[in-house]
Amino acid sequence: MEPMPSSRSVLSSCDRIVVLAPSGRVSASAKRKEKGVVCILGGEKDVEEGRIRRRAAFSLLLASPVLSVAFSAYAKSKSMNPYDERRLLQQNKKIQEANRAPEDFPNFIREGFEVKVVTLDNCITRDSGLMYEDIKVGTGNSPKDGQQIIFHYVGYNEAGRRIDSTYIQGSPAKIRLGNGTLVPGFEEGIRDMKPGGKRRIIIPPELGPPVGPSTFFSAKQFEVFDVELLAVQGCQQRTIAFYSDVVCS
Repeated sequence: MEPMPSSRSVLSSCDRIVVLAPSGRVSASAKRKEKGVVCILGGEKDVEEGRIRRRAAFSLLLASPVLSVAFSAYAKSKSMNPYDERRLLQQNKKIQEANRAPEDFPNFIREGFEVKVVTLDNCITRDSGLMYEDIKVGTGNSPKDGQQIIFHYVGYNEAGRRIDSTYIQGSPAKIRLGNGTLVPGFEEGIRDMKPGGKRRIIIPPELGPPVGPSTFFSAKQFEVFDVELLAVQGCQQRTIAFYSDVVCS
């Protein structure tokens, strides 16, 4: 059967050759290469089916588990990028130097709510998240609930800025253990110290002080305290007439 003369129209950069059968329907398809462009020629039905097949293949590619895993792995590697970690570490060190933080002060790599604490190798981390480093180990017995402790301390934030100091105030602090007046992390860190000892305590936000305009602390951050335990005193309740108090000595 001889095909009828073809009609020609132009689509994009390709010449589309339509071969018509006597019935007026497309009876064949052809390929034509011109100016480096490959043209797939055929009837409208073939073209539409080709489009459907291409869309289905592309959808399958997007839904592929291999591709999903690749995207997920990239996201994880991006959040743990060593370059970003080094950059944040150097940034924290510069801020601490500007604030004249003590020597061997811990570094805090913070990105959003994620914080990584960089300390010396001899720093101990407890199950509660509290970290501490003994600078000097004292002698004698550790304090118990009901006893009064006398101590000096200097408090810092993550930037190494000093926020409080009994040395500057000119007199040590005196507090009885076990009555809930100390910050939870501070009490845990000082409870097993001995008189004459010095310790650096790193308190996570979960064990830290309350935040707000009436305190030194305006955000949920790690706090660092350098503590020197001076003495531990026993306490007794004293009653005179209608007056009662506690005497520690």
